[in-house]
Amino acid sequence: MLFNQLGLSAELLRAVDQQGYREATPIQREAIPLILEGRDVLACAQTGTGKTAGFTLPLLQRLPASKPNKRRVRALILVPTRELAAQVTESVCNYGRYLPIKSMQIYGGVSIRPQISRLRDGVDIVVATPGRLLDHVQQKTIDLSSIEILVLDEADRMLDMGFIRDIRKIIKLIPAERQTLLFSATFSKEIRNLAGSLLNKPAEIQVTPNNTTVERVSQLVHPVDKSRKRELLSQLIGEGNWRQVLVFTRTKHGANRLAEQLNQDGLRAAAIHGNKSQGARTRALHDFKNNNVRILVATDIAARGLDIDKLPHVVNYELPHVPEDYVHRIGRTARAGLDGHAVSLVCVDEEKLLRDIERLVKCNIDKEIIPGYEPDPRIKAEPINKGRSQRSNAQRGKPRKKSRRSTPNARGKRRASS
Repeated sequence: MLFNQLGLSAELLRAVDQQGYREATPIQREAIPLILEGRDVLACAQTGTGKTAGFTLPLLQRLPASKPNKRRVRALILVPTRELAAQVTESVCNYGRYLPIKSMQIYGGVSIRPQISRLRDGVDIVVATPGRLLDHVQQKTIDLSSIEILVLDEADRMLDMGFIRDIRKIIKLIPAERQTLLFSATFSKEIRNLAGSLLNKPAEIQVTPNNTTVERVSQLVHPVDKSRKRELLSQLIGEGNWRQVLVFTRTKHGANRLAEQLNQDGLRAAAIHGNKSQGARTRALHDFKNNNVRILVATDIAARGLDIDKLPHVVNYELPHVPEDYVHRIGRTARAGLDGHAVSLVCVDEEKLLRDIERLVKCNIDKEIIPGYEPDPRIKAEPINKGRSQRSNAQRGKPRKKSRRSTPNARGKRRASS
């Protein structure tokens, strides 16, 4: 189905055409007419399916033009990460270029003052991470009382990141009479519970089977000892002449260390994670997209929602603790109908994680041992450290109650990086 068959305005069709799109994806074909009708929507769609245009285009059409001197926030799009906020805002600007509608992004990690200034000038659409949005609410620099359309994008990731309380606080501040759109990569019990409390008789859309991996991604596992992963990764990239590779680690420290080691190997790499400043993250992503950096090493939180055109290779340097994150990781490649290649370097410690992933995706992923990198059968599996939160109180040397009292500070740090 072509975009000009979906009931979109001439201004929007002109913008879509300039982006080089003519035929709508399945999620766009199903979502756009329903949203134009004013229906609440609960949609399950993997990243790379065109879901951002699926809600952005009809949202722009449903917002009537504001008088410049009475501009107010009428649409709110909540997202889990800074990178996704930037990308959604870019889509809003691209598709709304011929409409008299102003938009802006709000997220942490940067000065709040320019955001306050933009809000004072008046905007129609705000794309925000929950933490920074509540900072504005607390400072009374944003008014959410005129919201007509609420979008929760990648709602499953927001729940994973612990934003549920923030989301519920925000919901209490916006009108009950509104149109609500919830997009998620999975339809978990938690997502359905959230949808049940927010949506009014929603139309349900599921364009792909739940938790399936992208069909056009070729998946391969290379068994290898943990101590030789970096050496094997460098060899794969060098011998295969991979020019653009997104590599996933489990931790921020691991991302930094791997990027440094790859640079020492003569492979230009940059790391992106939550502890990086927003400027550093933006520069790293820009350099990667423009092929100035060959390898981008990322953690799951930083990489969720990254939209990189024609990304050919994704490498799981370390498998994720949560099997669903594997699906999101490899979904960074094989976008827009292109083929993609996902490689996982799996040591003996990660064999259970691999079995959990195979159980989720309902298939056995092909294994290939690279000559010279045969795993040592004498090495026994060791528990994988899931981070400081998993350590016992005795190990941390802090009593349990004191740890709980420190939660607000930890929460504040999470907000600042959102």
